[in-house]
Amino acid sequence: MGERSEKITKILQVVEEQDVAFVKFQFTDILGILKSFAIPARELETALEEGMGFDGSSILGYTPIHESDMVAMPDPDTFAILPWRPQEKRVARIVCDILTPDGKPFEGDPRYVLKRNLEEAKKKGFVMNVGPELEFFLFKSMECPETTDLGGYFDLLPLDEAEDVRRQIIFALEAMGIPVEYSHHEVAPSQHEIDLRYADALRMADYALAYKMAVKAIARQNGLYATFMPKPLFGENGSGMHTHQSLFTLDGQNAFFDANDPDGWYLSKVAKQYIAGCLKYARQITLVLAQWVNSYKRLVPGYEAPVYVSWARRNRSAMIRVPLYKPGKEKATRIEYRAPDPACNPYLAFSAMLAAGLAGIEEQLEIPDPIEEDIFHMSERRRKELGIESLPANLGEAIVEFENSELMRRALGDHVYENLLKLKREEWDEYRVQVHPWELQRYYKIL
Repeated sequence: MGERSEKITKILQVVEEQDVAFVKFQFTDILGILKSFAIPARELETALEEGMGFDGSSILGYTPIHESDMVAMPDPDTFAILPWRPQEKRVARIVCDILTPDGKPFEGDPRYVLKRNLEEAKKKGFVMNVGPELEFFLFKSMECPETTDLGGYFDLLPLDEAEDVRRQIIFALEAMGIPVEYSHHEVAPSQHEIDLRYADALRMADYALAYKMAVKAIARQNGLYATFMPKPLFGENGSGMHTHQSLFTLDGQNAFFDANDPDGWYLSKVAKQYIAGCLKYARQITLVLAQWVNSYKRLVPGYEAPVYVSWARRNRSAMIRVPLYKPGKEKATRIEYRAPDPACNPYLAFSAMLAAGLAGIEEQLEIPDPIEEDIFHMSERRRKELGIESLPANLGEAIVEFENSELMRRALGDHVYENLLKLKREEWDEYRVQVHPWELQRYYKIL
């Protein structure tokens, strides 16, 4: 019996023992929106072995109608029972790879894109580990963003009225085998954060989908609406997905750590080149990390979100931060990329950051000096003196950078690159022709 067959046998045993009635087969479209269809448990054995066919032309960014047949092939390692569903006739989920009818990986599958980039890293001797901080808001309803509390950073009851909701989410994630590191109320009213313990990038991207599903489902059970929209409230901090990441060698050593770093940062040459690559290609990859019009309402000065392409060790106004080294914690040496938001497609976001970092290693780029000054309050002249660029100011700028990026075309593949570019151009054009309430309020009576 092969390894996959053994895993399938174990899944079928769990399904019988736990009274699982339905299994949701899940994957994402190009934009990262979770897609799912359910099969009854009696069909599971065949589906696990052969996959399930579906119409790919109905999935955004997948295939045209004349090439619509796709196969969802479940990954046995991702099987988990959904703990918030009824305890009788239970429901489970499994993440799928998308294949063409002849059994080949589908080029437009975001999970395959990440797998391909991770394989490139492996050829260079590296494994990518990731630990994202996914922030979200809990509002009173889906109809409008009405806050549920007046809490701020690290606040407790009575200001933090959703502590029990976070508790339920954490128990659900742990029951699904997703380890949680810690949780807290974030800076804005009704804003929250639950951090997952780091894992390899593919597993973490799968975890991120489950995380968002759990947050939304449990919020709904509590009569609330959860959103990962980057900037739902004017005048308040937006939600980010600060992404901690590092490269490990194939034998399990942290390739980012160097006890003899001449600069005293405890960073290896590999880490410095990786950072340099992320800085060089930051503008080109931002479309993937912050892919919506609304994402750029978050990336403005004054709300703790990065605006400028820079790195630092203590300075949280920088785009990339290197947490300080603690003796005996060599495996924790990492970088924190602060530009992504939680509305991105994690498969593509991890792919983009990895591609930029690996390009820095391949090109043997030199890391610039860290910027420990408060960049938000720095004059434009001072920023020019230090050579600090800005991230794209809106989706339109990000599109221009992305459409001229050979790195992104290579990392995402022609299919995803071209379809993502097409979708984002359409979104930007649709946004540009709208007349917004702010414009009417400001101009209607005076012009």
